[in-house]
Amino acid sequence: MTTKAALVTGGATRLGRHFSEALAEAGYDIALHVNSSRDEAEEVARTIRSKGRECEILPCDFLHDPLDTLIEAAIRRFPHLDVLVNSASTYQAAPIAQTDMALLETQFRVNLFTPLLLIQHFANAVSNGCVVNIIDNKVAYHQYPYAAYLLSKKGLKEMTQMAALEFAPRIRVNGISPGVVLPTSQRSHDYIAWRLEGIPLNRQGTPAHLTKALYYLLENDFVTGQVLCVDGGESIYLEGRHSENYLE
Repeated sequence: MTTKAALVTGGATRLGRHFSEALAEAGYDIALHVNSSRDEAEEVARTIRSKGRECEILPCDFLHDPLDTLIEAAIRRFPHLDVLVNSASTYQAAPIAQTDMALLETQFRVNLFTPLLLIQHFANAVSNGCVVNIIDNKVAYHQYPYAAYLLSKKGLKEMTQMAALEFAPRIRVNGISPGVVLPTSQRSHDYIAWRLEGIPLNRQGTPAHLTKALYYLLENDFVTGQVLCVDGGESIYLEGRHSENYLE
């Protein structure tokens, strides 16, 4: 019998789906959190079960439902739960001048407050474990057109390190900051090409690059409080303006 199980929030779509299926490939049973993507969750569950792993779909609305019950349901189904992947996220662009309380509450509740409380409940419920928070390589910048979203993700990065200190040595807490990997369908080809020009490795990443980072963080038990930037070097490309690149 397996001794590994993971709870993946937002595990039915986009990167969450890739993490869920990659963990199943690595021998984990999956507690699959879902909010509105119920049909997609059923499809992912079938894929996971076809790999010989167990999968339980666990609905939870992070804006309204209690979070402790999600951890309780995951452990009730998988008593061997030892991994939490905080992948669920919400995103809405708006500069500070156009940000209201409702936008702030939604972005911070889903992107920061929920991961924090899930880590708390997880740490209270398991004897040993590992948490991986999915952040964003944009935390390296001050891109005010995404003020509420980006501030919530910057907070998630800081909280990752705080939690790593607080819950060590029982619980390791790390993060992954993806770059250009799965752009939304609204992004044009020209926009993506323009983004790639700012990436030192000069190419777009793939979900496999992120799942390899996840495997590393789970398998290396001497790593905690770290955030792996998987973005081709984009977030370190902070050359700035100076006399030698003026009018280049």
